Amino acid sequence: MAKSGPIENHDNCFRATALRWLKFNAVGAIGIGVQLAVLATLRSGLKLSYLTATALAVEAAVIHNYLWHERFTWVDREAESSLARFTKFNLTTGLFSIGGNVALMRLFVGLIGMNYLVANLVTIATCSIVNFVVSDRVVFESEPRA
Repeated sequence: MAKSGPIENHDNCFRATALRWLKFNAVGAIGIGVQLAVLATLRSGLKLSYLTATALAVEAAVIHNYLWHERFTWVDREAESSLARFTKFNLTTGLFSIGGNVALMRLFVGLIGMNYLVANLVTIATCSIVNFVVSDRVVFESEPRA
């Protein structure tokens, strides 16, 4: 039986990361739908202020995404406590999502004059990359399950 060398190990690591990135984005795509639905319900249906509705909608998407990331994206990584991991997820990707979206939209739309829909797509993509790295290296950092 042939031993795997550095190239094969690198290829396996790349494939695993690429698959995890695809899973992460699939969950995120559904999370965008959750966020928009909650925002529309809170704003139009319950008549909450735009900022309050936005913050609650982002949090709803963060909760949705966490639950699916734990059970689908990073299912192979154990945690000592789901509550501790959820708290870490909320304090990292949750806060970054809210802060990053507001700051980047202000930059792209307010300062640069970019179309708000295009700016929103760029903002989502930018925050997604950072959120993936933080989730992979900080939130879901445990060793893979046997």
